[in-house]
Amino acid sequence: MKKAFFLIPVFVVVAFLVYLVFSEKPVEKKSQEPAPPYPYHSEDVTFTNNQADVTLSGTLTLPEKGDKFPVVILVSGSGPQDRNSEFWGHKPFLVIADYLTRQGIAVLRYDDRGIGKSTGKFMEATSNDFATDAESAVAYLKTRKEIDAEKIGIAGHSDGGLVAAIAASRSKDIGFIISLAGPGARGTEVISLQSELIARAGGASEDEIAVIRKLNGKTVEILTKTTDTTRLRTELAAFFQKNMDSYPAKGLPPGFTKEQLFTAQVNAMCTPWYQYMFSIDPADFFSKVSCPVLALNGAKDLQVDAQQNLPVIGKAVKVGGNANVTVTELPGLNHFFQKSKTGHPSEYAGNAETFSPVALAAMSDWIKAEVR
Repeated sequence: MKKAFFLIPVFVVVAFLVYLVFSEKPVEKKSQEPAPPYPYHSEDVTFTNNQADVTLSGTLTLPEKGDKFPVVILVSGSGPQDRNSEFWGHKPFLVIADYLTRQGIAVLRYDDRGIGKSTGKFMEATSNDFATDAESAVAYLKTRKEIDAEKIGIAGHSDGGLVAAIAASRSKDIGFIISLAGPGARGTEVISLQSELIARAGGASEDEIAVIRKLNGKTVEILTKTTDTTRLRTELAAFFQKNMDSYPAKGLPPGFTKEQLFTAQVNAMCTPWYQYMFSIDPADFFSKVSCPVLALNGAKDLQVDAQQNLPVIGKAVKVGGNANVTVTELPGLNHFFQKSKTGHPSEYAGNAETFSPVALAAMSDWIKAEVR
């Protein structure tokens, strides 16, 4: 049985959380995946987050010629992910690292805490904790003689975009950040719209979407009124059980029964990560970022809608007094920056493309312009 990472929108609340989905189909190597020998240096490294007593393990790729390189730290979205951010044969962080390093930009990517060769407990961590991991990566890179300490950036995908903003809002050692389909609006707003967009793309009628919208509202109400997780678990389980039959089948993620969906929801909503995500406003962090910011979204991203989130990021950065922000919506790309027909999650695994060359060029061109 093959295990793969998959971003799944569940009902109202798990906009960025990654669940493990099991597939019997063999996972083939994707066409964009590079193969050694690479025309650059690749080194396995470790660094420590002393604040959390966590050792993170990753891969640092360095251009073959030159020194004092600009560098990008890749930060994954929510859910337990390895340094390649692998899901169903796709390795987007490997593809990004390969492309940028060939362009003269060093890249550090690492296993999430508690995943792969990294220590720590993933399920006990919040986005704020993951930001301390990213800050530890920055501190480590400052010790490397090959790296230009003035040109250390963070590029985060999905929730990783928020992590990048959190880190940059309090660290002057970060030279730039890139939000790849990261949230700008509040979590409740992002996930409510997400569930409607994906249900619609999956063929749900407007009447069925109205049911989802109503259930979303009630779920948010329960979350707002209940802070004790033991009581929250009980109330959510009772609410989902009562409303299970009315939830439209076309709103289910691929391969999920209603029972599996609602069990996953209850477990997710009671985690520290979700409780933190529910309580904060990403705009508060973006408004405190003083370094250059690039925010990219696919126009067919149904999980973090471009029209909902990009304007908020751009406005927040400028409100904070930082005019160096670029906001770009890329036509035809989904949440993973793949060419997509509808953007529906069911298209992720079978897509021949791992990460659009258009998005890769947008990142590379912007970084090189900023670090000149």
